Amino acid sequence: MQAAAPTERSGDVPARVRNELTIVLGQRKLLQRLGPGLMHAFIFWGFLVLAPTILIAMIAIVDRHQTLPWLGAQGWYALLVDLFCVLVLVGVLAALYVRKVVRPKRFEGSHLGEADLILALIATVVLSLLLWHASRIALGLNEWPAGWSPVSRGLSHLFGRGSGTRVLERVFVWIHVGTILSFLAYLPYSKHLHIGAAAVNVWFGRTAARGRLEPLRFEPGEGESEEDLRFGAGTAADLTWKQVLDTFSCTECGRCQDACPANQTGKLLSPKLVIMGLRDQLFSGDRETPLVPQAVPEESVWDCVTCGACIQACPVSIEHVDHIVDLRRHLVMIESSFPAEAEPMLRDIERVGNPWGHPQGQRADWAMELGVRVLEPGDAPPEYLYWVGCASSFDERARRTAQATATLLQAAGVDFAILGPRESCTGDPARRMGNEYVFQALAEQNVETLNAAGVTKIIANCPHCFNTLANEYPDFGGRYEVVHHSELLARLVADGRLRPARDEQLMVTYHDSCYLARHNDVLEAPRALVGAVGTPLPMARSGRETFCCGAGGAHMWMEERANPINVERVREAAGTGAGTLAVACPYCTVMLDDGVQSTGDDLRVVDVATLLAESLQGSPDD
Repeated sequence: MQAAAPTERSGDVPARVRNELTIVLGQRKLLQRLGPGLMHAFIFWGFLVLAPTILIAMIAIVDRHQTLPWLGAQGWYALLVDLFCVLVLVGVLAALYVRKVVRPKRFEGSHLGEADLILALIATVVLSLLLWHASRIALGLNEWPAGWSPVSRGLSHLFGRGSGTRVLERVFVWIHVGTILSFLAYLPYSKHLHIGAAAVNVWFGRTAARGRLEPLRFEPGEGESEEDLRFGAGTAADLTWKQVLDTFSCTECGRCQDACPANQTGKLLSPKLVIMGLRDQLFSGDRETPLVPQAVPEESVWDCVTCGACIQACPVSIEHVDHIVDLRRHLVMIESSFPAEAEPMLRDIERVGNPWGHPQGQRADWAMELGVRVLEPGDAPPEYLYWVGCASSFDERARRTAQATATLLQAAGVDFAILGPRESCTGDPARRMGNEYVFQALAEQNVETLNAAGVTKIIANCPHCFNTLANEYPDFGGRYEVVHHSELLARLVADGRLRPARDEQLMVTYHDSCYLARHNDVLEAPRALVGAVGTPLPMARSGRETFCCGAGGAHMWMEERANPINVERVREAAGTGAGTLAVACPYCTVMLDDGVQSTGDDLRVVDVATLLAESLQGSPDD
C-alpha cells in the first residue's frame, strides 16, 4: 500500500463514522440478504463479544486461578459468551450448508477449500471455549456464577472432579488459545485478510457522489515528474492505495457477481474475479506484468456497464467500477486497445461533439416549433438551463422526452433556455469507455461555456448527463445546482403548477435508471409522476436494486454477446402485466424499446415526462 499510487480519501468524518457503525458493526449491507446476512452477523458479532475471552484464556494458561479483573467474574458476560458461542456455531453450520448443499453460483471461483478450513477453525475456537468453561465449572474453578452459563453448565455434567478433568481443562484452554494464535498467523495469507482490512476499507469508502470517477492528472504537480503520472492501471504498480486495500478486503462472497447484469446474462465478467485476480497479482509481488490479461481477461473489462450494482451489493465497500475503468483507461490511452464498434463513437465525440455524429447545428432542431429560447452569448441567464443531452437531441425516440419536458416547463411557467449548438457531449461515454483525455477536454469546454453564460441551475433529463454535471464537473470548476427533470416535474405537480388527469386503467411499470437510482438516489420523483398519471406495477428488481438496461459504460455503442441485458429487463417488465414501461433516461428509452422489438412484447416504452404531458392534454383543466 505504501508503494501504491496516491488518492485522496479524507474528510467527511461524520459519514465515515456512520458507515463504520452501520456497515461494519451493524452489518447493514450483509443483512440486505437476511438469511446469509444473519449467518455472517452471528459469527461477526460473536467474535466481538468473545474477544475478551482470549485474554481470559491467556491469563488462565499462566495461572488457572486468575482471570480478567471484574469482567471475568460477571454472570451476565458469561451468559453472553454461552449465547454467542451457540450463535457462532449456528452461523458456521449454516455456512457449511450453503456451501456444501445449496452451492450458489456466486461462489464459483472462490477459494472454497480455504473457506472450509476457516469455518473449521472458527468452530474449534468456540467449541474449545465451551468445553473449557464446562470443565472449569466441573472443577469448581469458575469465577462467575455457574447458573449464568446454561450451555457450559449443561456440558459440565460430562466431566467429573478428578485429575482427568484437570488435565482436560488444560487441554481445552491450550487448544482454544493455540487455535486462535494459529488463526491470526494464517490470516495475512488467506482470503480472511478481510477481517483486518474490511473495516479500514469501509472507513475510506466513498461517502458522497457515488457516480463520480476520480479524475486523472495529465500535468505533473509541484515536485513531480511525468513518470509520477498514471494513465489508468496497466500494472500492479499503477494501482492506488485504495484499490490495493479493496483487494485485501474482498471476502469472496460473490454478492457482486450475483448482482452484476453482465454476469447474470452470460458474459465473462465477474466483479469478484476481477478483484481476486488483482489481489493474486499483488500477492505474487509482480509489479511489472500487465494486469490485462494476466490478472483480468480483456473481454471481461469491456463487459462492464458501470451500473454500480456490484458496489451496491458489496458488504465491504469495494469500488469495482473504479478498478475496471482504470483498466480501460490504460488499454484505451496507452495500448489503443478497445472494441472496434466503439471507435466511431469516440471519433464522432472528438470530431463533432456528440456520439451520434450529427452536426452541432442540428442540436436544437427538436425545439423549432416549440418556441424554446436558445441562450446566445451575452444573453441574461435563465433561472434554469435545460441541458438536453446528445440522445434527446439526436435520437428520434429520445427527442420526444425533450419535447415533452420543454412543453411541461412552458405550461408551468418555468424560466428556462437551452444552449442549442453551444451544448456539447458531457463526455460521459468517452470517460466510461476509458478515454479520460477526451472527457476532460469536453468537461473544460462545457464548464467554460456554462460559467460564461452565468448558469447556476441546470435541468437534465439524461441521468448520465445529470451525474456528470452534478458529480464530476465540480472537479473542473463547474459547480451548479443540478436537478433531474423528474425531480422538477414532480415538484411542479406537487405545487399544483401542473395538474395531470390520473387514469387508473393505465397500468405502468417503472424502470429505475442505474445512474439515477443507484448512483444518485433519485427514487421517489419518477414514481410520484407514474402514480400521478396511472396505476404503478413495480418490478421485483427496482430502486437501488434495479437491473440495468445495458447502455451504461458506453455499451450504447458496443455489441452484446449472449443474452442481451435489455431483453432480460424487458421480459421482467412484461411479466408485471403492465402495458406501459416508464423510464426516466433516454438511454433506457432506446435500449428497452430495442428490447421490446426483440421480444415482440406488447409494451410501450415511454419517458415519465411524455406520460405527464399526455396526461395534461387529457385534463379537464388543460
